[in-house]
Amino acid sequence: MDLRPLDNDVSLPLVISPPAARPEARRTGALVELLQGERATVAERLVRHGALLLRGYAIDTPADFERVARAIAPELQKDYLGTSPRDALTEYVFSASELPPYYPIPQHCEMSFVRRPPDHLFFSCLVAPRGKGGETPLCDVRAVWRDLDPAVRDRFERRGVRIIRNYAGPDGGSRFDVWKLKRWDEMFRTADRDVVEARCRDNGFTPTWLDGGRLRLVHTQPAMKPHPRTGEPAWFNHSQVFLLSMAAAEYRRIARRLGQWRYLALAGVATAAVTLKRLTQGTLEQAMHCTYGDGTPITDEDLEAVRDVMWRHLVAFPWRRGDILAIDNHAVAHGRLPYTGERKVAVCWA
Repeated sequence: MDLRPLDNDVSLPLVISPPAARPEARRTGALVELLQGERATVAERLVRHGALLLRGYAIDTPADFERVARAIAPELQKDYLGTSPRDALTEYVFSASELPPYYPIPQHCEMSFVRRPPDHLFFSCLVAPRGKGGETPLCDVRAVWRDLDPAVRDRFERRGVRIIRNYAGPDGGSRFDVWKLKRWDEMFRTADRDVVEARCRDNGFTPTWLDGGRLRLVHTQPAMKPHPRTGEPAWFNHSQVFLLSMAAAEYRRIARRLGQWRYLALAGVATAAVTLKRLTQGTLEQAMHCTYGDGTPITDEDLEAVRDVMWRHLVAFPWRRGDILAIDNHAVAHGRLPYTGERKVAVCWA
Protein backbone atom coordinates (compact mmCIF):
# COMPACT_ATOMS: atom_id res chain seq x y z
CA MET A 1 0.00 0.00 0.00
CA ASP A 2 1.05 3.59 -0.60
CA LEU A 3 1.13 5.93 2.42
CA ARG A 4 1.24 9.69 2.08
CA PRO A 5 -0.17 12.79 3.76
CA LEU A 6 -3.19 14.33 2.09
CA ASP A 7 -1.38 17.66 2.20
CA ASN A 8 2.35 18.22 2.54
CA ASP A 9 1.73 20.74 5.33
CA VAL A 10 -0.74 18.62 7.34
CA SER A 11 -0.39 15.03 8.54
CA LEU A 12 -4.16 14.67 9.03
CA PRO A 13 -5.41 12.44 7.49
CA LEU A 14 -2.82 9.92 6.31
CA VAL A 15 -3.86 8.57 2.90
CA ILE A 16 -3.67 4.83 2.16
CA SER A 17 -4.10 3.89 -1.49
CA PRO A 18 -3.45 0.83 -3.70
CA PRO A 19 -0.35 0.67 -5.90
CA ALA A 20 -1.16 2.01 -9.35
CA ALA A 21 0.57 -1.01 -10.94
CA ARG A 22 -1.75 -3.49 -9.18
CA PRO A 23 -5.38 -2.84 -10.14
CA GLU A 24 -6.45 -6.05 -8.36
CA ALA A 25 -5.42 -4.39 -5.08
CA ARG A 26 -8.41 -2.07 -5.42
CA ARG A 27 -10.90 -4.87 -4.61
CA THR A 28 -12.69 -4.84 -1.27
CA GLY A 29 -11.37 -8.30 -0.43
CA ALA A 30 -7.79 -7.26 -1.11
CA LEU A 31 -8.16 -4.20 1.11
CA VAL A 32 -9.68 -6.27 3.91
CA GLU A 33 -6.78 -8.77 3.73
CA LEU A 34 -4.26 -5.93 3.76
CA LEU A 35 -5.80 -4.23 6.79
CA GLN A 36 -6.12 -7.49 8.71
CA GLY A 37 -2.52 -8.42 7.97
CA GLU A 38 -1.26 -4.97 8.98
CA ARG A 39 -3.67 -4.39 11.88
CA ALA A 40 -0.98 -3.40 14.39
CA THR A 41 0.63 -0.95 11.94
CA VAL A 42 -2.76 0.51 11.00
CA ALA A 43 -3.66 0.96 14.68
CA GLU A 44 -0.36 2.72 15.39
CA ARG A 45 -0.78 5.02 12.38
CA LEU A 46 -4.35 5.81 13.39
CA VAL A 47 -3.25 6.96 16.84
CA ARG A 48 -0.28 8.92 15.47
CA HIS A 49 -2.14 10.74 12.68
CA GLY A 50 -5.65 10.72 14.14
CA ALA A 51 -7.33 9.70 10.90
CA LEU A 52 -6.70 7.50 7.85
CA LEU A 53 -8.23 8.08 4.43
CA LEU A 54 -8.55 4.90 2.34
CA ARG A 55 -8.76 6.23 -1.22
CA GLY A 56 -8.77 4.53 -4.60
CA TYR A 57 -10.47 1.30 -3.55
CA ALA A 58 -13.63 -0.19 -5.04
CA ILE A 59 -16.02 0.35 -2.14
CA ASP A 60 -19.51 0.37 -3.64
CA THR A 61 -22.00 -0.69 -0.98
CA PRO A 62 -22.68 -0.32 2.76
CA ALA A 63 -21.82 -4.02 3.12
CA ASP A 64 -18.39 -3.41 1.52
CA PHE A 65 -17.88 -0.52 3.92
CA GLU A 66 -18.77 -2.66 6.94
CA ARG A 67 -16.25 -5.34 5.92
CA VAL A 68 -13.47 -2.79 5.66
CA ALA A 69 -14.35 -1.15 9.00
CA ARG A 70 -14.34 -4.57 10.72
CA ALA A 71 -10.87 -5.25 9.33
CA ILE A 72 -9.66 -2.31 11.46
CA ALA A 73 -12.03 -2.64 14.45
CA PRO A 74 -13.82 -6.03 14.48
CA GLU A 75 -16.28 -5.22 17.29
CA LEU A 76 -18.61 -2.69 15.68
CA GLN A 77 -21.35 -1.18 17.84
CA LYS A 78 -24.86 -0.01 17.00
CA ASP A 79 -26.16 1.74 20.13
CA TYR A 80 -26.53 5.43 19.35
CA LEU A 81 -27.37 7.96 22.06
CA GLY A 82 -26.55 10.96 19.88
CA THR A 83 -28.87 13.63 18.53
CA SER A 84 -28.47 13.35 14.75
CA PRO A 85 -31.26 11.52 12.87
CA ARG A 86 -29.91 8.47 11.00
CA ASP A 87 -31.27 5.70 8.78
CA ALA A 88 -30.04 2.10 9.02
CA LEU A 89 -28.27 0.79 5.88
CA THR A 90 -27.11 -2.51 7.42
CA GLU A 91 -27.33 -3.72 11.02
CA TYR A 92 -24.19 -1.72 11.87
CA VAL A 93 -24.00 0.90 9.10
CA PHE A 94 -26.14 4.05 9.10
CA SER A 95 -26.55 7.21 7.09
CA ALA A 96 -24.21 9.79 8.61
CA SER A 97 -27.00 12.30 9.22
CA GLU A 98 -30.47 13.06 7.94
CA LEU A 99 -30.30 16.70 9.02
CA PRO A 100 -31.17 19.13 6.19
CA PRO A 101 -28.20 19.73 3.86
CA TYR A 102 -28.13 23.48 4.56
CA TYR A 103 -27.63 22.86 8.29
CA PRO A 104 -24.03 22.95 9.60
CA ILE A 105 -22.73 20.19 11.87
CA PRO A 106 -19.88 21.63 13.96
CA GLN A 107 -16.76 19.77 14.99
CA HIS A 108 -17.36 17.15 17.68
CA CYS A 109 -16.07 13.80 18.89
CA GLU A 110 -18.76 11.16 18.48
CA MET A 111 -20.95 10.74 21.58
CA SER A 112 -18.46 12.55 23.80
CA PHE A 113 -21.19 12.78 26.46
CA VAL A 114 -21.66 9.03 27.08
CA ARG A 115 -19.61 7.09 29.60
CA ARG A 116 -18.00 4.84 26.99
CA PRO A 117 -17.79 6.77 23.72
CA PRO A 118 -16.64 5.00 20.55
CA ASP A 119 -12.92 4.47 20.12
CA HIS A 120 -13.15 4.52 16.32
CA LEU A 121 -15.46 6.19 13.84
CA PHE A 122 -15.72 5.30 10.16
CA PHE A 123 -17.26 7.20 7.24
CA SER A 124 -17.77 5.97 3.68
CA CYS A 125 -18.66 8.11 0.66
CA LEU A 126 -21.26 6.26 -1.42
CA VAL A 127 -22.28 9.32 -3.47
CA ALA A 128 -19.89 12.29 -3.65
CA PRO A 129 -21.40 15.79 -3.57
CA ARG A 130 -20.86 18.06 -6.54
CA GLY A 131 -19.77 21.65 -6.22
CA LYS A 132 -18.73 23.40 -3.03
CA GLY A 133 -19.59 22.04 0.36
CA GLY A 134 -20.50 18.63 1.73
CA GLU A 135 -17.06 17.89 3.15
CA THR A 136 -16.59 16.10 6.46
CA PRO A 137 -13.96 18.37 8.03
CA LEU A 138 -11.56 17.07 10.66
CA CYS A 139 -9.87 18.74 13.61
CA ASP A 140 -7.23 17.43 16.00
CA VAL A 141 -8.77 18.03 19.45
CA ARG A 142 -5.41 17.47 21.13
CA ALA A 143 -4.18 20.58 19.32
CA VAL A 144 -7.39 22.42 20.26
CA TRP A 145 -6.80 21.87 23.98
CA ARG A 146 -3.12 22.78 23.64
CA ASP A 147 -3.77 26.02 21.73
CA LEU A 148 -6.76 27.35 23.69
CA ASP A 149 -6.28 30.66 25.44
CA PRO A 150 -4.99 29.64 28.91
CA ALA A 151 -7.70 31.60 30.74
CA VAL A 152 -10.47 29.94 28.68
CA ARG A 153 -8.88 26.52 29.09
CA ASP A 154 -8.64 27.04 32.85
CA ARG A 155 -12.34 27.94 33.17
CA PHE A 156 -13.39 24.81 31.30
CA GLU A 157 -10.93 22.61 33.18
CA ARG A 158 -12.05 23.86 36.61
CA ARG A 159 -15.80 23.95 35.98
CA GLY A 160 -16.45 21.21 33.44
CA VAL A 161 -19.58 21.19 31.29
CA ARG A 162 -23.26 20.54 32.03
CA ILE A 163 -25.31 19.16 29.11
CA ILE A 164 -29.11 19.60 28.91
CA ARG A 165 -31.33 17.75 26.42
CA ASN A 166 -35.13 17.62 26.20
CA TYR A 167 -36.87 14.86 24.25
CA ALA A 168 -40.46 14.46 23.15
CA GLY A 169 -42.35 11.37 24.24
CA PRO A 170 -43.67 8.54 22.09
CA ASP A 171 -46.55 10.70 20.86
CA GLY A 172 -44.03 12.97 19.15
CA GLY A 173 -44.92 16.23 20.89
CA SER A 174 -45.80 19.41 19.06
CA ARG A 175 -45.45 19.37 15.28
CA PHE A 176 -44.65 23.06 15.39
CA ASP A 177 -41.53 22.81 17.56
CA VAL A 178 -38.78 23.16 14.94
CA TRP A 179 -36.04 22.69 17.56
CA LYS A 180 -37.25 19.43 19.06
CA LEU A 181 -34.99 16.39 19.11
CA LYS A 182 -36.03 12.89 18.12
CA ARG A 183 -38.24 11.08 20.61
CA TRP A 184 -36.64 9.43 23.64
CA ASP A 185 -38.12 6.05 22.68
CA GLU A 186 -36.40 6.38 19.29
CA MET A 187 -33.05 7.16 20.87
CA PHE A 188 -33.19 4.42 23.50
CA ARG A 189 -35.04 2.03 21.15
CA THR A 190 -37.56 1.19 23.88
CA ALA A 191 -40.64 2.75 25.50
CA ASP A 192 -39.91 0.99 28.80
CA ARG A 193 -39.08 3.72 31.29
CA ASP A 194 -37.28 1.33 33.63
CA VAL A 195 -34.91 0.33 30.83
CA VAL A 196 -34.39 3.99 29.91
CA GLU A 197 -33.58 4.90 33.51
CA ALA A 198 -31.08 2.03 33.74
CA ARG A 199 -29.34 3.25 30.57
CA CYS A 200 -29.27 6.76 32.02
CA ARG A 201 -27.65 5.55 35.25
CA ASP A 202 -25.08 3.66 33.22
CA ASN A 203 -24.11 6.86 31.40
CA GLY A 204 -24.34 9.31 34.30
CA PHE A 205 -27.46 11.05 32.98
CA THR A 206 -30.06 12.37 35.42
CA PRO A 207 -33.49 11.69 33.85
CA THR A 208 -36.56 13.78 34.67
CA TRP A 209 -39.95 12.71 33.37
CA LEU A 210 -42.05 15.71 32.36
CA ASP A 211 -45.68 16.22 31.41
CA GLY A 212 -46.75 15.03 27.99
CA GLY A 213 -44.42 12.04 28.23
CA ARG A 214 -41.32 14.19 27.70
CA LEU A 215 -37.89 13.35 29.08
CA ARG A 216 -35.12 15.70 30.21
CA LEU A 217 -31.54 14.46 30.49
CA VAL A 218 -28.94 16.45 32.43
CA HIS A 219 -25.38 15.46 33.21
CA THR A 220 -22.00 17.01 33.92
CA GLN A 221 -18.63 15.96 32.55
CA PRO A 222 -15.06 17.22 32.26
CA ALA A 223 -14.29 19.43 29.27
CA MET A 224 -11.00 17.61 28.71
CA LYS A 225 -10.30 13.90 28.42
CA PRO A 226 -6.84 12.31 28.20
CA HIS A 227 -6.29 10.08 25.19
CA PRO A 228 -6.65 6.46 26.43
CA ARG A 229 -3.50 5.30 24.62
CA THR A 230 -1.14 8.26 24.90
CA GLY A 231 -2.49 10.28 27.83
CA GLU A 232 -2.48 13.47 25.72
CA PRO A 233 -5.12 15.97 26.91
CA ALA A 234 -7.86 16.64 24.36
CA TRP A 235 -10.93 18.85 24.08
CA PHE A 236 -13.68 16.26 24.50
CA ASN A 237 -17.19 17.63 25.06
CA HIS A 238 -20.20 18.83 23.06
CA SER A 239 -20.48 22.41 24.36
CA GLN A 240 -19.59 23.86 20.94
CA VAL A 241 -22.47 21.80 19.49
CA PHE A 242 -25.15 22.33 22.12
CA LEU A 243 -24.69 26.01 23.01
CA LEU A 244 -27.50 28.06 21.45
CA SER A 245 -25.13 30.30 19.48
CA MET A 246 -23.79 27.32 17.48
CA ALA A 247 -25.64 27.70 14.16
CA ALA A 248 -25.02 31.42 13.72
CA ALA A 249 -21.34 31.06 14.66
CA GLU A 250 -20.85 28.19 12.20
CA TYR A 251 -22.67 29.95 9.35
CA ARG A 252 -20.44 33.03 9.69
CA ARG A 253 -17.30 30.92 9.39
CA ILE A 254 -18.73 28.84 6.54
CA ALA A 255 -19.57 32.03 4.62
CA ARG A 256 -15.94 33.11 4.85
CA ARG A 257 -14.57 29.69 3.94
CA LEU A 258 -16.85 28.94 0.98
CA GLY A 259 -17.27 32.52 -0.21
CA GLN A 260 -21.03 31.96 -0.33
CA TRP A 261 -22.50 34.95 1.46
CA ARG A 262 -26.00 33.50 1.63
CA TYR A 263 -24.73 31.78 4.76
CA LEU A 264 -24.46 35.22 6.37
CA ALA A 265 -28.19 35.58 5.83
CA LEU A 266 -28.72 32.19 7.49
CA ALA A 267 -26.53 33.38 10.38
CA GLY A 268 -28.90 36.32 10.81
CA VAL A 269 -31.93 34.02 10.81
CA ALA A 270 -30.25 31.72 13.35
CA THR A 271 -29.40 34.68 15.61
CA ALA A 272 -33.02 35.86 15.55
CA ALA A 273 -34.28 32.35 16.32
CA VAL A 274 -31.91 32.00 19.26
CA THR A 275 -32.97 35.39 20.64
CA LEU A 276 -36.57 34.19 20.54
CA LYS A 277 -35.66 30.92 22.24
CA ARG A 278 -33.83 32.71 25.03
CA LEU A 279 -36.79 35.01 25.61
CA THR A 280 -39.42 32.27 25.66
CA GLN A 281 -37.62 29.30 27.26
CA GLY A 282 -35.43 28.92 30.31
CA THR A 283 -32.11 27.13 30.36
CA LEU A 284 -33.58 23.78 31.40
CA GLU A 285 -36.36 23.94 28.80
CA GLN A 286 -34.12 24.27 25.74
CA ALA A 287 -34.08 21.27 23.39
CA MET A 288 -30.26 21.27 23.62
CA HIS A 289 -28.16 23.56 25.74
CA CYS A 290 -25.11 23.58 27.96
CA THR A 291 -23.59 25.55 30.80
CA TYR A 292 -20.46 25.24 32.84
CA GLY A 293 -20.64 22.27 35.18
CA ASP A 294 -21.54 24.52 38.11
CA GLY A 295 -24.60 25.82 36.24
CA THR A 296 -23.17 29.23 35.34
CA PRO A 297 -23.58 30.32 31.71
CA ILE A 298 -20.81 29.68 29.20
CA THR A 299 -20.26 33.03 27.54
CA ASP A 300 -20.37 33.32 23.78
CA GLU A 301 -16.90 34.85 24.04
CA ASP A 302 -15.47 31.68 25.59
CA LEU A 303 -17.11 29.46 22.96
CA GLU A 304 -15.96 31.79 20.21
CA ALA A 305 -12.41 31.27 21.45
CA VAL A 306 -12.94 27.49 21.21
CA ARG A 307 -14.47 27.74 17.73
CA ASP A 308 -11.64 29.97 16.51
CA VAL A 309 -9.06 27.36 17.52
CA MET A 310 -11.11 24.55 15.99
CA TRP A 311 -11.43 26.35 12.67
CA ARG A 312 -7.75 27.22 12.71
CA HIS A 313 -6.99 23.50 12.85
CA LEU A 314 -9.77 22.50 10.44
CA VAL A 315 -8.82 20.14 7.59
CA ALA A 316 -11.41 19.71 4.83
CA PHE A 317 -11.12 17.82 1.56
CA PRO A 318 -13.67 16.93 -1.14
CA TRP A 319 -15.13 13.44 -0.91
CA ARG A 320 -14.54 10.96 -3.72
CA ARG A 321 -16.85 8.03 -4.29
CA GLY A 322 -15.46 4.96 -2.53
CA ASP A 323 -13.48 6.90 0.09
CA ILE A 324 -13.40 5.47 3.60
CA LEU A 325 -12.31 7.65 6.49
CA ALA A 326 -11.19 6.00 9.74
CA ILE A 327 -10.98 8.32 12.77
CA ASP A 328 -9.49 7.97 16.23
CA ASN A 329 -12.49 9.39 18.08
CA HIS A 330 -10.40 10.33 21.13
CA ALA A 331 -8.03 12.46 19.06
CA VAL A 332 -9.94 13.91 16.10
CA ALA A 333 -13.31 15.62 15.79
CA HIS A 334 -15.47 15.72 12.68
CA GLY A 335 -18.34 17.79 11.29
CA ARG A 336 -20.22 18.49 8.07
CA LEU A 337 -20.22 21.52 5.81
CA PRO A 338 -23.54 22.44 4.15
CA TYR A 339 -24.14 21.34 0.57
CA THR A 340 -26.67 21.22 -2.24
CA GLY A 341 -27.69 18.32 -4.46
CA GLU A 342 -27.13 14.65 -3.84
CA ARG A 343 -24.72 13.34 -1.21
CA LYS A 344 -24.64 9.97 0.56
CA VAL A 345 -22.15 9.30 3.33
CA ALA A 346 -22.45 6.30 5.66
CA VAL A 347 -21.12 5.86 9.18
CA CYS A 348 -20.31 3.08 11.64
CA TRP A 349 -18.34 2.96 14.88
CA ALA A 350 -16.55 0.69 17.31
